[in-house]
Amino acid sequence: MTATTEIPTLASLPPNPFIDENGHIADGDVKGKVGAYAVFDDSETLQYIGYSRDIALSLRQHLVRRPHQCYSYKVQTIDRPSRAVLETMRQAWIEENGTTPPGNGEDESLWVNPIDVRPRLTEEERQEIDNAADELAKTKRLKKAARRLEEEVLAELSARGVAESLRFNPKLKENGLLDLK
Repeated sequence: MTATTEIPTLASLPPNPFIDENGHIADGDVKGKVGAYAVFDDSETLQYIGYSRDIALSLRQHLVRRPHQCYSYKVQTIDRPSRAVLETMRQAWIEENGTTPPGNGEDESLWVNPIDVRPRLTEEERQEIDNAADELAKTKRLKKAARRLEEEVLAELSARGVAESLRFNPKLKENGLLDLK
């Protein structure tokens, strides 16, 4: 697709599963490709419309951040990166949907930002961090909490059928954030 090509309707694009029959995140056709994509939940309700310079990486991040909202996706790649074309495509798909998907509205930060551990701290973890003697001790406790949440996320993905290993960015864990490396 080029900047002068007509934008396809979302309805005309075929759905793709997030997880294939072997438990792999089904993103091989879009690895390293530029384009726009739409994410659907298990009832085929549109949850988010985005665009990326690496669609496969973005889809993986969304699956990790929002596993219960990521069951299928539709995608349109473009040959040359063009923010204007991608923005136009996203807006056209939102208009076609008739309403702004939750991930493009009030829940946008949950779709586009790393998972923040702080709101999910247990009371015990919160007290350990508050009572830490120094910044290094706080960082260690925050990283420990991030590892706990990482295990929960991986268990959720395993329950969804994901069989491949995923690696989170270790530097972000020190700040209480989880994102794929």
